[in-house]
Amino acid sequence: MTHDIPEAAEETTETTKAAEESRADGPGVLERATVEADVDAALLGGPRALTVEGLAERAGLTEKQVRSYWQALGLPITEEQEQMFTEDDAVALEQIYSVAEREQFDDRSLTTLIRSMGHTTERLVLWQVEALVEHMTKRFDLDDTSARLLVLDRLPDLAPVLETQLSHAWRRQLAAVAARFTVEFSDARAGDVTDSQALPLPRAVGFADIVSFTKRTAGLGSSELAEFVQLFETRARDVITAAGGRVVKTIGDAVLYVADDVATGAKVALGLAEEAERAGEGVEVPPVRVSLVWGRVLSRFGDVFGPSVNLASRLTEIAEPATVLIDRETAALLSRDSRFALTAQPEREVHGLGVIEPVRLQWAYKG
Repeated sequence: MTHDIPEAAEETTETTKAAEESRADGPGVLERATVEADVDAALLGGPRALTVEGLAERAGLTEKQVRSYWQALGLPITEEQEQMFTEDDAVALEQIYSVAEREQFDDRSLTTLIRSMGHTTERLVLWQVEALVEHMTKRFDLDDTSARLLVLDRLPDLAPVLETQLSHAWRRQLAAVAARFTVEFSDARAGDVTDSQALPLPRAVGFADIVSFTKRTAGLGSSELAEFVQLFETRARDVITAAGGRVVKTIGDAVLYVADDVATGAKVALGLAEEAERAGEGVEVPPVRVSLVWGRVLSRFGDVFGPSVNLASRLTEIAEPATVLIDRETAALLSRDSRFALTAQPEREVHGLGVIEPVRLQWAYKG
């Protein structure tokens, strides 16, 4: 049995009224103090009653520790005596420093953990809020300012659902990482990698880059540009995850992906190239150049680093639209798999890497 996400219920009288007031009266219709109080009650778990000094005392920490935490989280402390912190803030600080003491985190490890949450959630909330603004603009035929005011009005009701979804997604993502570790490292032993300088993770890594992005987006308005980029990101993520890979990050007109084995990486790369030849929902899917390289990488800060990443980036730059380029070492691994066809390309001199010998990857047959 399958369960579809239900369509939105009929708009409430309150929401309709708020939308109409936002459109008619502009920013002044919502009192700032009332809005802040409602949002704080929904998001912060209580009033802002603590200063920096009071927060440090409540959490059993020094003011320096409080400031370090807040800076790593990416939130400014602008006024020394301003009551801007809550009891929930104190609990969060107390918990993370308790774990840091128990696990003997050094300052760098602790800062990295906190910064990962701050950086990720900052981007996440901006993404979600802009999606809500876009929805309100279209649903109620509002200008941008009125739509943002209406989002503020709706946040107290929407926040608990988004919070639950975030917690669920985080747990599932952590479980997925744990499962990959179990498969990849359960039979490994310390010292299996003989080269102590080798990067730790063997991965297939590649890029998909929109062809002529600047030219294609020149003259587009904000909504058209947003649609164009969203279409690319959505399609790319769908192709990558369906083939068994993972998106590392999107960079405007490009996406960086990884896979745990070279054959899966090849499936991802070819899927991305094929997607550019399709169309959906009446919108042309932009053609992309795609690359794939097998090598060892370092995973840090939600990103991957290493020579193979640099090589994949360069291969993307010289690939033809809707084609996949790989290097000779990756081609040697894939040559054992009869599903893939490999065609040597002319040598190319690439800045920073010297002469490389690209190979075009295609399907021999799908199986």
